[in-house]
Amino acid sequence: MTANEADPTEGPACGSGCGPLTPEQIRVMRDHGTERAGSSPLNHEKRAGLYRCAACGTHLFRSETKYDSGSGWPSYYDVLPDAVESRTDVSHGMVRTEIHCASCKGHLGHLFPDGPRPTGLRYCINGLALNFVPDAA
Repeated sequence: MTANEADPTEGPACGSGCGPLTPEQIRVMRDHGTERAGSSPLNHEKRAGLYRCAACGTHLFRSETKYDSGSGWPSYYDVLPDAVESRTDVSHGMVRTEIHCASCKGHLGHLFPDGPRPTGLRYCINGLALNFVPDAA
């Protein structure tokens, strides 16, 4: 098995476009972990561009939908069409909506109904689950 092939016993069923993940990315994306609040450099990213899944490269969010929610995690009020899927997460004594990549099923974060207009949604995403690609100048 090459570094770009996924072991189906280890988590998301990534295709040949998947890159290697760090141990911390594996903890977040495959083991449904959460990075420490305020730890992601993406919290401060202000450039125009595209946020992609760190595991498979699927386009997830546009920078125009990013906002500072004050939560400590990169937050977006909208997602690109068909980019994510959700499921009910009842871990840690809470009922939440988990968001994962529609392509590789990697855990991204959670969805909350307390975001800004126009959607009223907050996609609260682990920065470790994302790669930012700035728009060409």
